[in-house]
Amino acid sequence: MSADRQDLTTFRTDRPEGAALPSVGEVLAERAVRLGDPEVLVGGAALQAPVRWVHVSDSDRVAPLLDGGELLLSTAAAWSGDSAALRALADSLADVGVAGVVVELGNRFSVMPPAFVAACRERGLALIVLHREVKFVALTEAVHRRIIAGQLEALQERQRLHELFTGLSLRGAPADTVVHETARVLGAPVVLEALDREVVAADTRDLSVAELLAGWAARSRAGVGLTAVPVEARGERWGTLATLDAPAHPAGTMTVLQLAATALAFSRLADGPGAWTALAARELVSAVAGGQHTGVDDVAARLESAGLPLRGRVLGVWVAERADAAAVAAALAVCNEIDGLHARGAVHDGAGVFVLSSAEPVPTAALARVASVLPAGLAVGAPAANVPELLASVRAARLLAARLQPGELRRVDDRPLTRLVTELGADHRLQEHSERMLAPLIRHDDATGGDLVRVLRAVVAHPGNRTAAAAASHLSRSVFYQRIALISDLLGADLDDGETLAGLHLALLAAAR
Repeated sequence: MSADRQDLTTFRTDRPEGAALPSVGEVLAERAVRLGDPEVLVGGAALQAPVRWVHVSDSDRVAPLLDGGELLLSTAAAWSGDSAALRALADSLADVGVAGVVVELGNRFSVMPPAFVAACRERGLALIVLHREVKFVALTEAVHRRIIAGQLEALQERQRLHELFTGLSLRGAPADTVVHETARVLGAPVVLEALDREVVAADTRDLSVAELLAGWAARSRAGVGLTAVPVEARGERWGTLATLDAPAHPAGTMTVLQLAATALAFSRLADGPGAWTALAARELVSAVAGGQHTGVDDVAARLESAGLPLRGRVLGVWVAERADAAAVAAALAVCNEIDGLHARGAVHDGAGVFVLSSAEPVPTAALARVASVLPAGLAVGAPAANVPELLASVRAARLLAARLQPGELRRVDDRPLTRLVTELGADHRLQEHSERMLAPLIRHDDATGGDLVRVLRAVVAHPGNRTAAAAASHLSRSVFYQRIALISDLLGADLDDGETLAGLHLALLAAAR
């Protein structure tokens, strides 16, 4: 038969990826196949094999003419009836990677020989018999038409994806945007990790953060269930882009990842080596300090995937108001010099926020070195032994940071009123106390553009030291004392009375929340 002619060329045709090819099971659903009354003798997982082409042959020496991925159609007219020969035939077909075998009964065999069936089952080779005669040419045309349509769809989809990711590169899209687009295209979770397996950016899709990122480093090393490609350029590798259990995509999952990895490489080259680190830190700080998380497990997974270990560690949060990205970077450089300290920091809501994990509480001398490179004072949250304690310490640290002067270093543990206000949270009685005590001053400042509330903050921050309070208010002593007198008159209170001062301090802290 012409289908059996010797192919003398050594060239192979380009093979589309499996996503563009029908499986053996899908081919069986074609009308041209169903007309033959097909019966699956060996199926299961074997029916998932992709069909690259259809080959028609009755020879039992067809295997050397095949290239893998073909669905073999045969009447078995030239097959031997010997069991050993049939097993050898099944082995030869499986060895070259045939997708499956379809045999039309009635010409050579009325039933399929058990030896051939058993051999196909042992090798996981799909075997289907047709109980009625069909036109092989019609069946071949139907399958080839489907294959070509799939290839065309794959080419069109690849072109669309090429335009998508090229556009992201030309617009200078950051890495997290590329990751989100990749996850959208694949309909599956996508993770970008650095070489040390710390997560740079992730899109969880339908999974929770904890489900995707918990134990990420171990999962990445194992590679089970992951499809991954390197992110690299100019001979340098920076990380890996991986997807988890992605469904079949017309262009092929690997093609999508490779195009995305190229866009990420361009982004990395344009933004510099610090871009990924800064991005990961922003995501973490937003979760911890901004409440952008779904719970303790979410935050725990984020911390560990960012390289901040939890078990047996002291967790903490530091806050410095008015710290820009450069100041945060300078502070992190100092943190890197402190033994046993892992720190991540970013600008959040106008403040530099640092999340850390350390082997031991950080010594005061080391904290002072960090504070010395920041434009405002450094507020040190209460040490935390677990994630709930860490999250609870954030508000107190932010409250304290708002009241510090440049170069000043304070621990929340040393500020009992700040901790009290934080622990009371949204208690309406605290808010009512604040509004009742400060209302006269707020009305005055609103009406005159005054600064009485600011002056009162300086007074409670420096009790018993009016010189320091005046300096903190940036007022001359004479003007400062005029403000003090006006505050006392408006409130009808003695600012030298300890209980009154404590009440006002509490009101100011509550108002700053």
